[in-house]
Amino acid sequence: MSWGASAWPGTRTGGPGQDGSVLTVPIVALEEASFAYPNQSGQALCQVEFALGPGDKIGVIGDNGSGKTSLLLALVGLRPLAAGRLIHGGREVRKPGQYHALRRDVGLVFQNCDDQLFSPTVIEDVAFGPLNVGLSLDKALAIARETLDVLHIGHLEGCLTHTLSGGQKRIVSLATALAMKPKALLLDEPTNDLDRKTRAMVQEFLLHSDLALVLVSHDHSLVRAVTTSVVCMEGGRVLSSQPTMAAL
Repeated sequence: MSWGASAWPGTRTGGPGQDGSVLTVPIVALEEASFAYPNQSGQALCQVEFALGPGDKIGVIGDNGSGKTSLLLALVGLRPLAAGRLIHGGREVRKPGQYHALRRDVGLVFQNCDDQLFSPTVIEDVAFGPLNVGLSLDKALAIARETLDVLHIGHLEGCLTHTLSGGQKRIVSLATALAMKPKALLLDEPTNDLDRKTRAMVQEFLLHSDLALVLVSHDHSLVRAVTTSVVCMEGGRVLSSQPTMAAL
């Protein structure tokens, strides 16, 4: 299957459609993607077809162990595929430079914040990505402060990361992804550990963001609020893709 195929859940792709609509190349896609974790029986993903196009807002639901997190890891190339293809901007991702470009365009926020935060202070964590792609220290710090302010956590700039609460770490993790100015966000249970006020802020941000979004969450009220389609997974497979209001 080529990147122009229309069978992917999540987006329409290619050139002008038969109905006259303009179809778009996905930001990132998987074609017949499969892989298994070492020393585990069964496949984490099994022949998965998935695509995320500009402006798409896709929820991913399913029981624990159904493959939701594995899908996100595969979409940013953190789990090599045993079969199938990872596509970024219409091209198969194979070389290290292609993975770097993919991860600039597609930001992943892990379910476990401690997998994402490793610098001594909040501002260092958020500035790390921009510094890593060659921006000057002044520019990286300016982007980091701007991102913290957008999320209403500028007051945490100088805090030691290890002293933050679980909810604060989750919002800082989101800031580290946004500081890269990606085209798309992949979020794994982003409202875990958040109080009501902060959860509402995250929902409002996602609702009005222009970024493409894949949202893995057991918080179905959040999925209903910020997505337009929902993919249901089971046993590493995509069972269905429906409009959000039909799925939930």
